[in-house]
Amino acid sequence: MPDRSGPGFRARVGPPSRRARVLLLTVGVLAVLFLLFVMFSGLWTDWLWFRSVKYGSVFTSRLGAELGLGAVFGLLMALVVGFNLWLAYRLRPPLAAMSVEQQSLDRYRSGVAPFRKWLLVGPALLVGLVAGAAAAAQWRTWMLWANGTPFGVKDGQFHKDVSYYAFELPWYEFLLGFAFSAVIVSLIAATAVHYLYGGLRLQGPGRRASGGAQGHLAVLLGVFVLLKAVAYWLDRYALAVKSESFKNVDGWTGLRYVDANAFLPAKTILFFVAVICALLFFLTPVRRTWAPALIGFGLMALSAVLVGGVYPAIVQQFQVKPNEQAKETAYIQKNIDATRQAYGIAGADVQPYTPSDSTDADKLKQDAQTIADIRLLDPNVVSPTFQQNQALRNYYAFPKTLDVDRYGKQDTVLGVRELDLAGVQQRNFINDHFKYTHGYGVVAAKGNQVDANGNPVYTEQSLPTEGSLGDYEQRVYYGEKSPAYSIVGPGMDEIDYTRDGQPDQTSQYSGGSGVSLDNPLTRAAYAVKFAEPQILYSGAIKDGAKILYDRTPKERVEKVAPWLSIDADPYPVVQNGRLVWVLDGYTTSDGYPFSSKTVLGDATKDSLTDQRGRTLTAVNQVNYIRNSVKATVDAYTGEVTLYQWDEADPVLKTWMKAFPGTVRAKADIPATLLPHLRYPQDLFKVQRDLLGQYHMTEATAFFNGTDIWDVPEDPTVNNTHDVQPPYYLTVRMPDAKEASFSLTTSFVPAGRKNLAAFMTVNADPGPDYGKLRILRTPPGSGALGPALTQAKFNSDSEVARQLSLLRSGTDSDVVYGNLLTLPVGGGILNVEPVYLVARGAKVPVLKKVLAVYGDHNVALEDSLDKALAKVLGAAAPGVTAPAEPNPGTGTPTAPTTPTTPTAPTTPGSNPALDRALADAQKAFDDGQAALKNGDWAAYGQSQQALRKALNDAVAAESKSGQPGGQPSGQPSGQPSGQPSGQPSPAPTG
Repeated sequence: MPDRSGPGFRARVGPPSRRARVLLLTVGVLAVLFLLFVMFSGLWTDWLWFRSVKYGSVFTSRLGAELGLGAVFGLLMALVVGFNLWLAYRLRPPLAAMSVEQQSLDRYRSGVAPFRKWLLVGPALLVGLVAGAAAAAQWRTWMLWANGTPFGVKDGQFHKDVSYYAFELPWYEFLLGFAFSAVIVSLIAATAVHYLYGGLRLQGPGRRASGGAQGHLAVLLGVFVLLKAVAYWLDRYALAVKSESFKNVDGWTGLRYVDANAFLPAKTILFFVAVICALLFFLTPVRRTWAPALIGFGLMALSAVLVGGVYPAIVQQFQVKPNEQAKETAYIQKNIDATRQAYGIAGADVQPYTPSDSTDADKLKQDAQTIADIRLLDPNVVSPTFQQNQALRNYYAFPKTLDVDRYGKQDTVLGVRELDLAGVQQRNFINDHFKYTHGYGVVAAKGNQVDANGNPVYTEQSLPTEGSLGDYEQRVYYGEKSPAYSIVGPGMDEIDYTRDGQPDQTSQYSGGSGVSLDNPLTRAAYAVKFAEPQILYSGAIKDGAKILYDRTPKERVEKVAPWLSIDADPYPVVQNGRLVWVLDGYTTSDGYPFSSKTVLGDATKDSLTDQRGRTLTAVNQVNYIRNSVKATVDAYTGEVTLYQWDEADPVLKTWMKAFPGTVRAKADIPATLLPHLRYPQDLFKVQRDLLGQYHMTEATAFFNGTDIWDVPEDPTVNNTHDVQPPYYLTVRMPDAKEASFSLTTSFVPAGRKNLAAFMTVNADPGPDYGKLRILRTPPGSGALGPALTQAKFNSDSEVARQLSLLRSGTDSDVVYGNLLTLPVGGGILNVEPVYLVARGAKVPVLKKVLAVYGDHNVALEDSLDKALAKVLGAAAPGVTAPAEPNPGTGTPTAPTTPTTPTAPTTPGSNPALDRALADAQKAFDDGQAALKNGDWAAYGQSQQALRKALNDAVAAESKSGQPGGQPSGQPSGQPSGQPSGQPSPAPTG
């Protein structure tokens, strides 16, 4: 056989074989089909999801708007650009002048001749696709313009309804921007074609442009300048929503003196100059000369510099600056009025309040309910305690920040026991998506009480939960910590909870939500969506199975109402036998004239933001906001319901016209749900951020900035400059007849730490819901702000001594709870719970309560009533004593602090005392051993023995007649004078 590797062998070179061509074609077709299926799967699964939650109209309305805008503006752009390409080709000169330049271009003309039609259609379609995609993203702008509702309020400069700026002007600006883009792209494309075919020349003698090219380009330039004239006209109105930094307000919005008296006339003049210049360009084909048009364009540019730039600068420098206050007063007042109206703070009631350092029983009686409901349980601290006491299974967890609600008249701290897949011991496809699918129940505790061990007093607890909330569906398939997706259905057992030595407690989902997986095409689509091929072929998926996804309450409401901004903190409510999540929805706008803009992400940021998240909108910067919608999500069925809350909001009315049938009337809110609705935190934080400066309603005071307030930094958090969060409390303001559930916050003067004001908003649905009340303290009152209050606590020698003993005696860290500021008895009461966190257990236990009234003595006591008795000088009415532990829980009771001897004794001089101290030492050692072994029953017995031994020591010394002192036989390791400072027992559960 011939040697094919020899020098005479030539490899076969030629087209691929038929088999190779078929293979390549097959691979290419499959790749295209796969890409198309990936695109289809996203659209298909979205449609199935919206249909499953009964909001299919939202999907179709939005998709219709996007497709319609994309098609119309994409086609329009393609036609405009394609027409100008075709026209430039038709206007080419019949013969190109002979020159080196044209000879070079001849080669290109010859090269593109076979592809002329493709080069005409292709670029036009490509530009049309890009323009269509950009236009589709403007569906919100289109829907607001098409369904706009009047505000019934006119701006202070042009006297147009606010809806013009909020709904109409953005649409006109989009149309103008689209027209500019079409003209610019057409101008560039036409210029290229004219140059390629000799209509434009850069070299050679004679005219540089043919008559056809000159006329075509002149008309395009004329249209461009005419559009610039329209832009100048719209810019006049845009001045009312223009933002800049002015007087310590970064988002200051609206006209100022220089805008009204220089920029506004300049825009009008430039409008007429641009119209004249455009006419000169349109006359260029007739006059066959560029000179008049180019001179006009130069004059327009010069006018833009002189009239639009230099003249306003002269007015600002020589008219405004010498007498700025007088010139700006009228415009500042417009800004103040509009801002207060747009943010809903115009009705804030500001009252002078001179806090007293002392009070009496009569004054305290009026605030009995405020004192009784002081919240000792900090929802931002005690989540680990709930986790230790009530999670009960490793695969259940509570959120880092619990919620505050009221049941009856009791402020209650609640947490939902949600599924945490990180706690599942065997992680696999079946366990993650078929077995462990849901959380179980709500745990609730009284906000104003702890038991004798410093643990919460639960009103709803255990697994399944039992308590004051009654019977309700406890399975939580939709929650803040729900997994990405679960597959449920008939014949598919899911774990509710497990019990040692007993069969698993299981159930099957019957909530009706989710998307059916019976269709193989649907299963394939979800396999692509979640990048999990087992969804396609897994035998664990039975007939009738459904897939649940998009399960957090926030993302469900955001998806069915994409025009809403959702508050960062959904909260659970048990009502009518159901557990539902309640969410607050905001309608916003950045087009309210003269109203200053704020960045929602910044205004809502505080020391708890990392735990709660932030409220953001599509643009994030807004100057109008309303809490227009209350939404609920059923924790079992996932049903989403939107209720109209602000019946006067024109933005909500506009969206309700755009998406009819999606929002129910306010009257449809269930009577059992209504008492649990509350004023939202993020809206309150935006309002307090604005009120720091906009509490000044007079332009002169605002201009001088002599009374600016800041939200104080949170003094209970280390190593952060984040501000203090607002707190839900039951509090009575001085002008109110009774206490109400409210959101509260403090203000301090800018750059200082004393208290400037205290603000509340009524959070209870009713006649006073949303009413803002501000107690304004006089500058010389000496009232302590949060930072000074915390500093007073920390600098008190007795407080420092006791806290040091607690730390050293129990090997624990001290954690400060929320610092609560309350107007009580004509003064200011500050209360702060103090928690001990054992370094091993990391479970906070409330051990002490700090309090100070006015600027006088500080109290650090074992209970709130003792602390108030000390700082108020009399027994405060209405204080609830700490509750005893529930019988049978096995939780040991911390010993009370006995009165200990304080004088040294000589060993052997008092046998009874020596024996008692030895017993105390033994009891202490036994307790430490039990603590290390986790034997809480033995630990409780040792604490009882320790208490008895110390009491015997006190009795023995009193009989000996010795003066007070610390017994020399103090058990080792026991802090001096602090026999109660034992390590706190870890809560059972």
